[in-house]
Amino acid sequence: MAAATKEAAAMEEPNNEAAASAALSELTALLSPSSPAAAEAAEAALALSGSASGRALLAGSPAALSALSALAASASRGSRPALAALVNASSEPAALEPLLSAAPSLSALLPGSAAACGVLANLSRDGQAAARVLRALGPGAEPLLRALSAARPPAELGPLLCNLSQAAEARSALLEPSGRALRRLLALLRGARSAQMRRGALGALRNCCFQHENHERLLSPEVDVLPFLLLPLAGPEELPEEEMEQLPVDLQYLPPEHRREEEPDIRKMLLETLMLVLIGDEPEAGMENLLEVTIPEELEQRLSDLDREEEEQWRKERQPEGTETPG
Repeated sequence: MAAATKEAAAMEEPNNEAAASAALSELTALLSPSSPAAAEAAEAALALSGSASGRALLAGSPAALSALSALAASASRGSRPALAALVNASSEPAALEPLLSAAPSLSALLPGSAAACGVLANLSRDGQAAARVLRALGPGAEPLLRALSAARPPAELGPLLCNLSQAAEARSALLEPSGRALRRLLALLRGARSAQMRRGALGALRNCCFQHENHERLLSPEVDVLPFLLLPLAGPEELPEEEMEQLPVDLQYLPPEHRREEEPDIRKMLLETLMLVLIGDEPEAGMENLLEVTIPEELEQRLSDLDREEEEQWRKERQPEGTETPG
């Protein structure tokens, strides 16, 4: 058995914290990119991160996380398992502080590395952490915009976009004056095959909508966000000619193969986002910011009922023939 594997096994021994700590120190020393055993040590760290106790052990060791980060950013054979181990370990809250310093080196791997997106997404799950991760990436959220402009960004970029957009700086970057980032975000919302990417892009757009001063620009002809939000909700049903002509051009005469968004949670997010931007040209007093408007209980209940009915219909459509829905 290789030394790295022995160290990982020792760390899984119950009720032996001192031995686990010593084994982790030895494993950490083997994680150096210059070490001949670095790849095997990274595989051992990945195996260790597969259990709750192993993730906690790694997350509680800044030295191990630093070594894994350096190996992940290298071009060596151990970079892939090191990154995978970091994805698992970064799900632990204790890993946030040690890994913030590694954010710039991880961001350099964007957009090609799905795992690097995953680590950064894990670190930025709450609003305060999102702002700190964004600052660690450098001014102007440049790595984020670079990843967003890639031809085929990984699906894991979706959660990262959504999480980072909790920070005002990220929303400003996405709404930069040229509109390139916003147009790319809308294109992902319409064209991404991955539900994870669509969900993340929509979450980022919804976060931008929470600042009602952005609504005018989002609704402007330059951006025209409404067709992008409405198209996934539209079906191929035929409408009377006069009704069809009242729709935005992008929603008219959809081909028979067009289908509504299949994921119920994404449909719900689309409706919520529409509620934040659908404001008339001359809103009534008190209606300028829909975030401050109280929705009547009966309307809220009706919307909830409609959502449940839609989800039930979706389940029936996806249910294999010959099976019955449990009572």
